[in-house]
Amino acid sequence: MADRTLRTDLFIGGRWCPADSGERFDVVDPGTEEVIARVANSGAADARAAAAAAAEAQPLWAAMAPRERGEVLRRSWELLTERADELARLITLENGKVLAEAKGEIIYAAEFFRWFSEEAVRLTGDLTRAPGGANRILVVHQPVGVAYLVTPWNFPAAMATRKIAPALAAGCAVVLKPATLTPLTALAVADVLAEAGVPDGVVNVVPGRSASTITAAVLEHERVRKLSFTGSTEVGKMLIEQAAGRVLNVSMELGGNAPFIVLADADLDAAIEGAMIAKMRHNGETCTAANRFYVEAPLAEAFAARLADAMSALPTGHGLEAGNRLGPLVDADTRDKVAELVDGAVAAGAKALVGGERPSGTGFYYPATVLTGVMPDNPILEEEIFGPVAPIVSVADADEAVRLANGTTMGLVAYVYTRDLAKGLRVAEVLESGMVGLNKGIVSDPAAPFGGVKESGIGREGGHEGMLDYTETKYIATDW
Repeated sequence: MADRTLRTDLFIGGRWCPADSGERFDVVDPGTEEVIARVANSGAADARAAAAAAAEAQPLWAAMAPRERGEVLRRSWELLTERADELARLITLENGKVLAEAKGEIIYAAEFFRWFSEEAVRLTGDLTRAPGGANRILVVHQPVGVAYLVTPWNFPAAMATRKIAPALAAGCAVVLKPATLTPLTALAVADVLAEAGVPDGVVNVVPGRSASTITAAVLEHERVRKLSFTGSTEVGKMLIEQAAGRVLNVSMELGGNAPFIVLADADLDAAIEGAMIAKMRHNGETCTAANRFYVEAPLAEAFAARLADAMSALPTGHGLEAGNRLGPLVDADTRDKVAELVDGAVAAGAKALVGGERPSGTGFYYPATVLTGVMPDNPILEEEIFGPVAPIVSVADADEAVRLANGTTMGLVAYVYTRDLAKGLRVAEVLESGMVGLNKGIVSDPAAPFGGVKESGIGREGGHEGMLDYTETKYIATDW
């Protein structure tokens, strides 16, 4: 961000300020392992101050006309779009995804502001007459209150705007805790919102190394009534338990284990194109990434060979270098986990058609890897890989593919490829997932409800439903 100040302090009550403790933590470029910034490390006192600032700002923001709130969000969309290039560079530096994908994230992130600027004026209620005729049933949707938002590192802009935009549209003030690995983008988004006219205290950002300390302090405040988290199922379960103490309204977008089903009548070219998107977007580090490939036997060998060719052809290197399509993973722990999963899969009988060996040198890189001969009980199929690895299982028919796809506690998204639309819709209906990509390798859209079933989450983000998740429904009985 050469032409703008790089924000590294906390954003509380409309002011940039250091942490109460004076401590800072390093942000590292995963492609070079070099420190690119030192960010203020929030503690309990900072978190309480942020919650108090949001609570003070909440009533005035909720009382603002929906059109006015919408205009602020619209201006935020314009500013974020104008700064797409510089913000994309910032994402690449702290996150590792290649520059073209980082810019795509900024455009996607900005769209949440535009979508919810339009939704802000559509927080409609309902008026009906009771069937017995005794009274009128008046239903209104009111802001739930201060919302505490916790976002992950893999989409540092989009995961922030996907929560901030509907909260602001509904009339809620927010406290955002961004991931420790990628706080710079969230702070840059806060800068944009301030310039767009968001009143002081409506948006507060408190990065910090101890998420548990910050969370406990924010949730202490009686005006905090909403917790929205995107991250692992394990952490999500702990946060649900914590929120239960105050019976908070919670939204959880948790882990995935997405099946990618290729039926025998699928268009192979389309299936490979979709697989590359579903598997390789952001180096495979997405909750919607295709995690398990179930391919009907007649196509299995050809699909594996074609996918190996496509994945091995991806230029690998630092995301800022022109032409690279596969960047580093976000940190050493993520890379090491991917390597362990692949090594375990091979030890259990899988074969690496391409990749499969951790490279030496600087940066947290792992090669694009395609595994064949994977048995349905191979442990790699049970965990979210979060890396550029595609394990392929040959199945006898669609019924076996569905049975294996549903044999998990997760249910975020699934992908199905077939030329037969009726068959595809039948399969989509019985898949236990909150979203299905039917002959599509990507499902995310600000206008669509995003979320999972089973242990993949609670609630929906995006679409009209995304704004309703930041409201409480009130029923008023009256008559005239």
